[in-house]
Amino acid sequence: MPVAKSIDGRLAVLTSGVDEPGMNPALRAMVRTALDRGIEVVAITEGFRGLVAGGVHFRAMDWDSVGGILQKGGTAIGSARSPEFRKLEGRRAAVRNLITHDISRLIVIGGDGSLTAPDLLHREWPDHVDALVEAGELPAESLENRSGIVLAGLAGSIDNDFHGTDMTIGADTALHRITAAIDALTSTAASHQRTFVVEVMGRNCGYLALMSALATGADAVFIPERPPKDDDWARRLCDRLRAGREAGRRDSIIVVAEGAHNRHGEPITSSDVREILERGMAEEVRLTILGHVQRGGAPTAFDRTMSTLLGHAAVQQVLSSDAGDEPQFIGVHNNRIQHLPLAECVEKTQKSAAAIAEGRHKEALQLRGGSFSDNIDTFSTMLRSLPRPPKPDQKRLKIAVVHSGAPAPGMNTAVRAAVRLGLDAGHVMLGVRNGFAGFIEGRIEELGWMSVRGWSSSGGCELGINRKVPDGHDYYTIARTIEDRGIDAILIIGGWSAYRSAYRFLIKREAFPAFDIPIMCLPATINNNLPGTELSIGADTALNSIVEAVDKIKQSAVASNRCFVVEVMGRYCGYLALMGGLSTGAERVYLNEEGVTLADLKNDLDHLVQGFRRGKRLGLIIRNEEANATYTTPFMSALFEEEGGELFEVRQAILGHLQQGGSPSPFDRIFATRLAKRCITHLIDEAESGRASVSAIGLQSGTIQTLDLRDLPRLVDVEHQRPLEQWWLDLRPIARILAQSGPKPNMRSEL
Repeated sequence: MPVAKSIDGRLAVLTSGVDEPGMNPALRAMVRTALDRGIEVVAITEGFRGLVAGGVHFRAMDWDSVGGILQKGGTAIGSARSPEFRKLEGRRAAVRNLITHDISRLIVIGGDGSLTAPDLLHREWPDHVDALVEAGELPAESLENRSGIVLAGLAGSIDNDFHGTDMTIGADTALHRITAAIDALTSTAASHQRTFVVEVMGRNCGYLALMSALATGADAVFIPERPPKDDDWARRLCDRLRAGREAGRRDSIIVVAEGAHNRHGEPITSSDVREILERGMAEEVRLTILGHVQRGGAPTAFDRTMSTLLGHAAVQQVLSSDAGDEPQFIGVHNNRIQHLPLAECVEKTQKSAAAIAEGRHKEALQLRGGSFSDNIDTFSTMLRSLPRPPKPDQKRLKIAVVHSGAPAPGMNTAVRAAVRLGLDAGHVMLGVRNGFAGFIEGRIEELGWMSVRGWSSSGGCELGINRKVPDGHDYYTIARTIEDRGIDAILIIGGWSAYRSAYRFLIKREAFPAFDIPIMCLPATINNNLPGTELSIGADTALNSIVEAVDKIKQSAVASNRCFVVEVMGRYCGYLALMGGLSTGAERVYLNEEGVTLADLKNDLDHLVQGFRRGKRLGLIIRNEEANATYTTPFMSALFEEEGGELFEVRQAILGHLQQGGSPSPFDRIFATRLAKRCITHLIDEAESGRASVSAIGLQSGTIQTLDLRDLPRLVDVEHQRPLEQWWLDLRPIARILAQSGPKPNMRSEL
């Protein structure tokens, strides 16, 4: 933890520009982190307009000021554009108000326009102080503040268009809104054999359009960064859609970013696309403009947790900086918090917009990063009506896809991507029904391009799944099946049992030479308990299901003085419990990794009783399902109910299998597609090169990496079926700080 510098004064926060889902979680984290460190906090309402106006717009914040805002969209302290701040006189008034209110640190949440302000204040600050003292608007002793204040910024933008961070606050929520809308439109489109054109936001960035198209299996996407290569794009689009109709597809979805244009820089509007398709397809085409619904509503689990961590990190940053230091930007890179010069990030963001406006699309794509271009290439393959034919002299590999373990949202998406990418590369894709039990029974079928149509948004597991791990005579049967069917490589999609199965094939190779083929595991489990990857497919969807359920539980609880004990899945891994606690504001999370003692329960009970005696109306406790074998969810509920007496009622909620169900989240769809692409590429390379590695794919520090499964025994806690190292455990101190009933007693006077 950074050490606070000896700077007197308060910390101020403001939100600027348009509202974004996730601003409230960031605000909550900043206020409570600062108060916990003994720093008074001021919220400046209505953004820079309030900063210039002063007075009632400077609101002192206490612990309870940010209670109940975690799940709310928008910003609790308001936001507004300020023409006054763009003028020198307005910024001078802002400096006067900051000094008058004894503010020594300021954190701004907003887009690139809003985040130019901290740099302006930083550069102009000494001159403003001098002028204000000379004009008599500030006392002479204010010259002590001439060195400036500490400034920091967080990026709030659903467009995900800010450099210095992999994700901006609000982007994930917007993607959820778009994906849900397109999923709904797809069913209507298929019913009537109809095409829908969907317009999404993104004037200078095609992130939302591209990712929603990839997540929903759309037929085409128009984005600012990559306009159509030639002027004949309209005819080619119609030809492709007609080919899709002939192949059996009844629906077509076209996604258009609001900033899309052709190679000459002329706009391609959603209305233009609709008219072109109506003429060229001779069928009904409907247009849906999603508009501001994309930024409305409750933030997703990711936006809550990411914004919380960013808000906490921003306070730590300003507390460890000196007055006059260069303003810092706090973002996320490779799943880790990073700090960069704010002015540099703003400059690169504006450079990207300029590159697009001036037609320098190659430069714009480079500025977006390699993963953006890679997703474009993947989408280009997935949208084909039919795969490219194999090369005349090509050896066609047979690649089998099998599930193992329990269902996880995103499995179908992974299979769809693997099948289509494998077919497009000229190979034969085989689907194994009902996991390894089906493999033993010989339930294997060839999968075609249209076999996986509609699977990108489908929950569950279309191929079927079970927890069967091969053993004993199973090895002989599976080996014979591999030989008889001529299988050249195997992709196993699943969780702990998938990894165990692959490892057993590895160690049985000497006895069964048929296993000497490339085998790869793709991590898919809501528990997020697999080695070699920080995230597994399905965990994000499950976490959002938990958040949605707990939000409803909280609404019920607060109406009648209740405490809820909520049990979530995860077996011996507490990822869902801890992240669910961070996302919902739970005041206590019980993990298997930490254990539960009777002393813990007594201490937590005492806090509950004290809180309800002070007027508390809601208690929320989240328990990992295997937190403790003795102190079960019913036991805890009964204990708290008995001791709570007439102060509060206790209810238990065991969320169960709803965490495994439902349509996969956009993240899980996109992540599944990315991993499947890497798996298929790896398996093909291995088989064609005569190698036979047994490995797993995963995400580590933001990059997709391969794990040699020969290392599996030394990386896992076999008894508890989880990795020996789990990155998310480092977030526990933050969760505990924010879940407290109040700050440490070290406060100064109110404003």
